[in-house]
Formats: sequence, C-alpha cells, structure tokens
Amino acid sequence: MKDRYDIVIIGGGAAGVSAALSCINRGKSTAVVTNPVETSSLYKAECITNYPGLAAVSGEELCRILREQLEGCGADVVSGRALSVMPLGESFGVAVGSEFCSCSAVILAAGITREKLYPGESEFLGRGVSYCATCDGMLYRGKTVAVIGGGEEAAHDAAFLESIGCTVLHFPKPLRYEIHGGMKADMLVAGGEEHRVDGIFIIKDTVSVTKLVPGLEYADGGIVTDRSMRTNVPGVFAAGDCTGKPYQLAKAAGEGNVAALSACEYIDRKQKEQ
Repeated sequence: MKDRYDIVIIGGGAAGVSAALSCINRGKSTAVVTNPVETSSLYKAECITNYPGLAAVSGEELCRILREQLEGCGADVVSGRALSVMPLGESFGVAVGSEFCSCSAVILAAGITREKLYPGESEFLGRGVSYCATCDGMLYRGKTVAVIGGGEEAAHDAAFLESIGCTVLHFPKPLRYEIHGGMKADMLVAGGEEHRVDGIFIIKDTVSVTKLVPGLEYADGGIVTDRSMRTNVPGVFAAGDCTGKPYQLAKAAGEGNVAALSACEYIDRKQKEQ
C-alpha cells in the first residue's frame, strides 16, 4: 500500500470493482481494500440468474471474474480490514491493519456486516477494546488480554500478543460475549464465564460501516446517500449493499459507478478551487 491515493475504495465486491474501474478510467490513483473472495456471501451463492450479460453463473465463478478484473485494472488491491477512516482537513486517513494511507476521497462499498456488535463492544471501543493487535498490542505488553475470533488473522494476532509477553485468552469459537468495565473494559464474559482482562481484541472479517467514519449518517439498515451516492460527510461516498436494500448485484454495480463518478468530480472540483 502506498502512502497516498486520490481515492480509496473499501470493499472488493460488485460495487467496489465497478467503482475502481471507473476511477482508474478517469485517471485517479486508486486503492481497493478487500478481504479474500472466499469470505464474501456472494461466493457462497449457488446460482445467479439476474445479472445482465451473465447466464446462470455461480457465486464462486462471479467472484473469481470480479477479482481478476479488479487485479488487472491498475488499482492497488490491498488485502486486509479497513479499521477506520479519519477526516484530516482536506484529506482522509485510512487505517488498514497496522498500515496507513491518505487520500482525497473515500468510497464505502463494504457490503453489510452481518455480525452484530457484542454488548459493550461499542461502548468500550478505544477504552480496552481494539480491532487490531499489531496496532495496539504494545499498550498491553505483559498484561492479560483476550482475543475473540477464529481464522488465520486471529491466530496470528494471538501469537503476536504472546510474543510481546501478554497472557492471551483466545476464544476462536462463536460464544455469547459480553464486555464489562468502568472507565475501561476489564472483564469479558464468554459463554457465561467471567474472565478478568486488561484488554480485548475482536477480530472480525469486517468492521461495521457505522464504526468506520465518525459522524456517518446511518438509517434503516444502510448508509444514507443522495442520488449521487454522497454521504453526509463531504468526500465520502457509498455504494452497494451498505447503502441498504435491495441487496442486488445490478444495483451494487450501478451505484459503484455513480459513486466513482461523483468522487472524481469532487476531487476535480477541489483541485480547481485550490
């Protein structure tokens, strides 16, 4: 990942790929932050029959086609989870794992996060709860921490925390989790059992779009946008399932294209004003 881009797109599905193609065609340096295709709900679809130009294709095959097109279009494909999008005056800072880049505009195309927040997760985020061990792990060196999540990334983060002297309680299986504390999180209830901890790391495939951008307007199950896919945060656009129903590929691809055109116009206008 480079230090600076014109546009960063979060999500590599139909909306994200459509947006990336349009951004690149208009000469904008572009990065697409995306998880492996196998983690998407589209990948698991048995047969897709309502996408124009493709007759009865499996979700796996369509995901492969989209990823090949994305990787060949000239955009930087960044594998990982976007953790935050922070306004920085005339630009934005995007954190992806332990990496960071800046950009002039952001397009949110992250789909929908089906995992609900754990009780206490939102309340204690940044106060004992973190989504990135390599980012915040050193704050808990030599202390007791919990890692919630299965898969390679969670295992890697647990191993990293152990390597810096943490006592790690790793919970790879789905359980009912609750987070409690006072000024900061200091207890994890996992499957009814209480565990005293100094920090809690939650490793999910994606971070809820409601947590990515401070002040982002969200209603009726989706990010609020106008017809140009602009959000209430200037310079931030959204497309696809994360904007709400209907959850359809054709709608996602169309919105991705519109969001890209709007983002490019936004950047061009800002440059003329300078």
